This record gives sequence, structure tokens and C-alpha cells, in this order.
Amino acid sequence: MSSGAEAPGEFPFTRGIYREMYRGRLWTMRQYAGFGTAEESNRRYRYLLEHGTTGLSVAFDLPTQMGLDSDHPMAAGEVGRVGVAISSLADMEVLFREIPLDRVSTSMTINSTAAILLAFYALVAERQGADRRKLSGTIQNDILKEYIARGTYIYPPRPAMRIITDIFAWAGREMPEWNTISISGYHIREAGSSAVQELAFTFADAIAYIEAALAAGLAIDAFAPRLSFFFNAHSDFLEEIAKFRAARRIYARMMRDRFGARDARSQMLRFHVQTAGSTLTAQQPDVNIVRTAIQALSAVLGGAQSLHTNSRDEALSLPTEESARIALRTQQIIAYETGVANTADPVGGSEYIESLTDEIERGVTEYLERIDAMGGTLRAIETGYIQNEIQNAAYAWQRAVESGERIVVGVNRFQQDEGGPAATFRLDPALEAAQVARLREIRAGRDASKVKEKLAALERAARGTENVMPAILAAAEAYATLGEIADRLRGVFGEYREGG
Repeated sequence: MSSGAEAPGEFPFTRGIYREMYRGRLWTMRQYAGFGTAEESNRRYRYLLEHGTTGLSVAFDLPTQMGLDSDHPMAAGEVGRVGVAISSLADMEVLFREIPLDRVSTSMTINSTAAILLAFYALVAERQGADRRKLSGTIQNDILKEYIARGTYIYPPRPAMRIITDIFAWAGREMPEWNTISISGYHIREAGSSAVQELAFTFADAIAYIEAALAAGLAIDAFAPRLSFFFNAHSDFLEEIAKFRAARRIYARMMRDRFGARDARSQMLRFHVQTAGSTLTAQQPDVNIVRTAIQALSAVLGGAQSLHTNSRDEALSLPTEESARIALRTQQIIAYETGVANTADPVGGSEYIESLTDEIERGVTEYLERIDAMGGTLRAIETGYIQNEIQNAAYAWQRAVESGERIVVGVNRFQQDEGGPAATFRLDPALEAAQVARLREIRAGRDASKVKEKLAALERAARGTENVMPAILAAAEAYATLGEIADRLRGVFGEYREGG
């Protein structure tokens, strides 16, 4: 199984998907950010771009993720808390004000409402004069992971999968440079999985999406080149490097042998990495800078296409501007000072790395065979198998920390007496009221009859078999709100209840 004489850029891409890797082009340096209102987040994005970020990564608040407008009763107290509040096209216009979308790659961490946010984004870009077909970026759009590990789902799995395949088909025609899904192992790992489970369950999800797209009549090489992935860079440095190498090899063989992909681009695993938020500690937060640097280096040595580095204070609050800048500088030091970008695969040929890569591949393959035998990913989710495997791994990890078998610096060893926390980010409580007032102004100023007409057309599309994306786009352009669009789809598809 080892990569042997295989060169970078050659199937099965263990050593990297490009021959030159970072010698030809560095990874995209993203900083995940978003909070409060669109105005506040726009300021932070422009700050990051000024300091050398090469791609934006948008965090949305929980109401936006759950298809609720900012003035919904269930949104109270959550508006702008863990990301930016986006309730309509008007918010998206402000979010990207003075940011040329035809020259910036944007990643949006959004799942249940991905179709709506993608529509908002496409409309904003067009109003800037950009060609929709040339926009580059990613929507996460990975709903299966929400049932497994995160919980920000709206619709039951099967209609949710229909929306995803509609996005694949529409974007394949209208936004061919856009990555229509970022299949996420990150949140699976954050929920407590092992490295092997992270890959296995991510690829199980990928298989389900690919099968759904094929069942919807799409050709494998028509959509597979725009599939992308999102992984975690955790604490075990060498294991993480081997994990990324194994992931490329597993995916290449799966796409060629299982799905018959012939386009080399369909066989190449392209992935974004974020350092492990779950490893950051509230104790001695400055030590998190060191953790993040080591994790980021594993992602680079593992051949990531883009990278987000967490900030030192994220166990305490949203990051301050200073903390976000240090996190970005961490990537820049790796890129420009360490020399690791001077060769395509710095760790290739390491006996231990090669052996560990093989071991991870074997473990992932065993899991995938087990899930296939159960009847596939949806069945494994519906029976709770995947969720239970993650919970058992998380429990074992926590017990190891509590027993002292696994050392966490500052938590169960090398503690020190500390004063109060350093200066942390504070969200202005007035921002929620401002966002709600703005939303109500948008509703009052739009053409209500046009909104009603476009929402009715969306409902008809959802009840039938036509692609829902054009109807979502038309409703968004009329300033129908995110909540109104999601509610029409709820009315047709229903809502998912865990265990129900």
C-alpha cells in the first residue's frame, strides 16, 4: 500500500494532488470569521484582507444556520453570537460591501440553509458586476454530518439530500468554478471521533452524496471535480500528517474503482483544514498559539489546499482582532520562514509515516465495509451506529484525560494559578436590536405581492420534481427573507426530529 516510487501529482495522490504542490502555489490562507451584524463582520473581513488573508471564511449565527430570521422568537439572545446574522439579500449586500467577489475566494460554513445563502451570494456578486460563472469558493452544504455530530438540521435526511443534488445540478451549469459541497470530517472529530473515524464517516457521507447525485441523473465526472472536503488538524502531529495522505489515497481509489470516475480531477481529494478547536484550553490561553502552530504545520505537511488557524482565545470567546492576526501570522510564518513549501512532499519516504498511512487506510476501509453491509450511510445514521461510535471514542478520550493517561498541558499537568482572563471579545448587545430593526425595514420596503408570488412558486417547485434553486434565487432577489424561504420548504418537507 505504501506510496513507494509514486510521485506527487500521480494517482492515487498519496504524496499530493499536484506535482509541484506549494512550490507552484501556496495554500489559501482563510480566517473563519463572522459576528454580530453584517456591518461588523464586513469590517473584520476587510481587516483580515488588509493583513494578508487570501480567502474569506464566513461564520453564520445559529438562527441563520437553522433557517430563522433574526426577529424570530427562538432567535432571541442568539443573533450574531457565534457568527454573522444574515436574514435577507440586503444583509449579504452589506456583508460584502467593498469586497470584490470576482477576486476573492469565499467559503461559507452553512448546511441546512446553504441553498439560500448561495443564492444571496450569487446575487450580490452579480450586482457588483461579477460573472457568476467565474466565482470561486465553497459552501459546506454537508447535511449528513449535522445528523451525526452537530445538530443544525431542518428537514428530514431524504428531502435534504434532494436540495443538495439540486445545488449540484444548478451550480454545475451556473457556477462551474464553485465547490458545491465541503464534506466535513471536522465536526465529526470535534464531537470526539478518532482520526480513523473522522475519515471513515466523512467518506461514508461522501458515498451517500455521490449515490444521490447519480440517482438524480448526474454524470460522475460532471459534478465530482467540484466536491471538496473539510478536515480537522488535531494534536497527534504524525498521525494527522498520515491521515491526510491516507485520505487522498482512499478517495482516489474509491472514485476510480467504485464510481468509475475517469477525469483525474474527479479522483483528486481537495480539502480545507481547520486546527482543532476542541483542543484549545481556557487555562493558559497563550499556550493555544503553540498548539495551533503545530496543528497547522501538520496540515501543510499533509498537503492541504486551504487552512484556517484558530485563535488563542477561542475557548473563552470570539477572537479579538489581535488574536486573529496572530493566527494568520502563524500560517504566514509556516509559508515563508520554515522552508516546508520548498518541496512537494517533505515527509515522503519516512518509514513511520508510510506505515501509519497504511494503518489508517486499513482502519477506514474496515469501517466503510461495515457501513455498506448495514445498507449504507443513511441507514447507519438512522440506527445511531455512527453516532454511537463517535460517543464511545469521545468517552474513552475523556476518561484518559481524567485519569492522567493523556496529558493536556495546563489542564491535568503543568497547571498554574491564574488571574482573571485576558481581554476578550465582547459582543455589543445593541447589535441584536439593530439587526432586528433593519430586518423589519427591509420587510416594510419591499414589494409584498411579488414576495408572495415568488414564495408560492418556490412551494410549487418543492412539491414537484423541478430544481428548487431557480425558485430560491427568484424569491431571494425579491427580498424574501431566509426564514420565509426556509418556512416554505418546511411546509413541504417537514422538520427532522432526532429519534423520530
